[in-house]
Amino acid sequence: MLKMLQQFIVDEDGVTAIEYGLIASLVALAIIVGAGALGTKLNDVFNFIAGKLVAA
Repeated sequence: MLKMLQQFIVDEDGVTAIEYGLIASLVALAIIVGAGALGTKLNDVFNFIAGKLVAA
């Protein structure tokens, strides 16, 4: 039993998987925030263009 516990502590496969999961979640969060900011800016541009078309 003690040998299994030592092997579990030395094994780093689980740690690597957790690190990859954290990296993937941070990348996903960055994409979501970036897409939200881009969507807001695009909405502003389209509203500006629509306002100019109505005025013309």
